[in-house]
Amino acid sequence: MTIIHLDGKRMEIGEGSTLKSILSGHEPGCCVAIIRPAIKEQAKTSSLAITTTAGEVTIEVQGQAAAFLESPAIIEQLRLHWTDRYATAFGPFPSGIRPERKPHLYDRGDVILGCGGYESARSYLIFSRVRHSADHGADESGGIVGTIVSGRAVLDRFSSGDRITKIEPVVSWADTSSSFTTTDMNLVLEDGMQIVTRMKIMAQGYTPGKITTEAAGSVEHMLLALQSGKYTVGRATSTHILDPRLAGTEDVPKEFRRPRREGTVTVRATGKTAGGVYIYRADVPSSLVHSVTGQVVQGIELAKLAREHDVFAVSVEPARIDLLGLPFGKAQEICTARGVTLTSDKQDAGRIVVSQEPGTTLDVLAEGAVKVTTAPLEKVIDITLDDAAAPLSCDVFRRVTGLHQHDAGMMPVFFKFDDVILFKPEIPAGLKLNPENTPKDEAPAAALAITNDSRKGTGLVGVRLSSSKEFGPTSEPFEGTNIIGRVIDTDKLKKVREKETVYIHEVKS
Repeated sequence: MTIIHLDGKRMEIGEGSTLKSILSGHEPGCCVAIIRPAIKEQAKTSSLAITTTAGEVTIEVQGQAAAFLESPAIIEQLRLHWTDRYATAFGPFPSGIRPERKPHLYDRGDVILGCGGYESARSYLIFSRVRHSADHGADESGGIVGTIVSGRAVLDRFSSGDRITKIEPVVSWADTSSSFTTTDMNLVLEDGMQIVTRMKIMAQGYTPGKITTEAAGSVEHMLLALQSGKYTVGRATSTHILDPRLAGTEDVPKEFRRPRREGTVTVRATGKTAGGVYIYRADVPSSLVHSVTGQVVQGIELAKLAREHDVFAVSVEPARIDLLGLPFGKAQEICTARGVTLTSDKQDAGRIVVSQEPGTTLDVLAEGAVKVTTAPLEKVIDITLDDAAAPLSCDVFRRVTGLHQHDAGMMPVFFKFDDVILFKPEIPAGLKLNPENTPKDEAPAAALAITNDSRKGTGLVGVRLSSSKEFGPTSEPFEGTNIIGRVIDTDKLKKVREKETVYIHEVKS
């Protein structure tokens, strides 16, 4: 038999088994991390990975102060003994500590060696949950043996019955020829291999029992960027990897600035890659232009080993709550499942949600309530967009209508004459619309188009209900018109009026 570890779980498989045999349902094209511990070159770092029944944390140790944690005999003694709002203690166990009998100041994430009743025979490993001052029976140094650099959300999940199950040194991989990512499902598995198939991220400010909103806007952007369940590596450096798919977004807020530790997830707020999602492989200082949006709690190996153009599976907790574009009945189902109270202007299951307040997932969960505005189906127009033929123009259209964030967007009706309807969404200054997918011999009926930079009416959106061999859907010459898609509900367009706001819903194949 061959023994492997799949996403941290031990498995026994037959000799000669391949990745395909153990990864049923794995997303095609998504890579997995392969680690060959028997032949890899290991470089011990100054960190320890502590596995608990509530999750895994990584601590950066301070010199030799935490050497006692590497003793195998200590594991059986590290059961949760007490917990309160300030700290959680595991033990007791004997140590050589000499308590100072004096309070010390501790920050969230500090790991402390203390004792009960000032008796070193009853020592505890204490995790600080919040910044506080206390006498934990530590020595004159304060007893801090390390600091949590990954998995701080676990601190809020500790409860009665939890215990520490494993403590092991964190190693770096010096030889990436034996630790690598692959999409080859025919790879033959070897004894002792570790296979990591997906990454899990915990959003900043979110724990099952407590939600804070200091990074709600930038977290929402991260949830949007990763809601497909995939992370696309556009850049890989010694300190980070970058998913640039939403780079160029101008409305990412600067919110939560903190040091970027290994496993920290950030969203860049300004610059050429504003809107890009970063995951850190190494510790770097905080940045004025990066908002911390989460922490990798599982699968950090994928970030460490990923190469440019790799795509891997990722999930974020909590899942995004975006109700726009949904039938009211479906929105009700989602809110009920998430424990959120939903109020609406109309209680009609057939209407479509066109606005949501609060607009971010963390704000909704923190309040436990959301208010929506709906529109009748006849006011919501279904469209399709042709990304293959006009990728840049479709991207601009989604941004100016709100479709880049939601399944429903809106446009004001600017002008209506004959069989032409024109819309005038707000176009940001400096936005480029180069000619792309312009009509050749005929503009087809129901085509959706946007005027490009060759004409004065840049950004004007139009639909022509009948075909034309002379003008495009925005009534511009063909060379000034970028065809971006098609309107499905043309009958609804006939009823719209000038200055009316039209809601649009993108139908995706």
